[in-house]
Amino acid sequence: MPENILESLKEFTGLSYSVQNKIFLTFFIIFILGFVRFIILKVVWTQTKDTKLRYSWKSAISYLIPFIGIIIIAGIWIRYLLNMGAFLGLLSAGLAIALKDPLSDMAGWLFIISRRPFTLGDRIQIGDNAGDIIDIRFFQFTIMEIGNWVDADQSTGRIIHIPNSKIFTEPQANFSKGFQYIWHEIPILLTFESDWKKGKGILNKIAQKHAEHISKSAEKRIVEASKKYMIHYRYLTPKVYTSVRDSGVLLTIRYLSDPRRRRGTENAIWEDILLEFEKYPEIEFAYPTQRFFDNAVEGPFASKNQGSK
Repeated sequence: MPENILESLKEFTGLSYSVQNKIFLTFFIIFILGFVRFIILKVVWTQTKDTKLRYSWKSAISYLIPFIGIIIIAGIWIRYLLNMGAFLGLLSAGLAIALKDPLSDMAGWLFIISRRPFTLGDRIQIGDNAGDIIDIRFFQFTIMEIGNWVDADQSTGRIIHIPNSKIFTEPQANFSKGFQYIWHEIPILLTFESDWKKGKGILNKIAQKHAEHISKSAEKRIVEASKKYMIHYRYLTPKVYTSVRDSGVLLTIRYLSDPRRRRGTENAIWEDILLEFEKYPEIEFAYPTQRFFDNAVEGPFASKNQGSK
């Protein structure tokens, strides 16, 4: 029966028995390797619920099985292909032009796994897209988007697939490598009539309370980062800066923050600020107001101005 099938295929395709055998063997190997991959992943999924371990196995198998398949199949076809050198040269040139983008994506994948500009779990920004790396494949990597319409770099819930070739053409920022902390600022605007000195003292205490421990940790991290990058900071402790705006005195808290906890720390700092300022009537927040004048009356009858009480 198999001989009849091969004879029919030979008459239909014009291929020799040896070529037909190679084709059947190739598909058989692909089937076996696919079945092996399925069994291994099935065992892993039933033996563990650890998401990271499952992903590690899936990634390893996804790379190992195709690699083994290519080696075996290349061994089957190598002699046949050597006799088609000129044809393969032209075919390769045509494929290089037609598959320019996929080849660039594969080059990007090689760059990612060799130079490691980012790894799984890193928070990055590439071009206009920012998020946490949740998958890296041959042709694309995937991020869980942050920011966009959501404030303070929190997740939007959207998954974005980005071609690997983008790492060659788009600027990249990695929040998780190198220094591993970001500087964050919180502006607080007080009226000109407020006791801004007392307000600044309160803000300094609040900033120290929430960010001093990060500054100590950052000192160790910056020593490690300086071994690889030209990074130098003179001061890492929280600081409150004073400046003047049209509507009042601006006090700006500047402190180091974990990129993933920026919104949480800002929320805690603002709650402490509101609770502390409630205790001191001589400290008031400034907000935009307007002053009106009546020519019939000396002086303003509505004395409120931007930043006044």
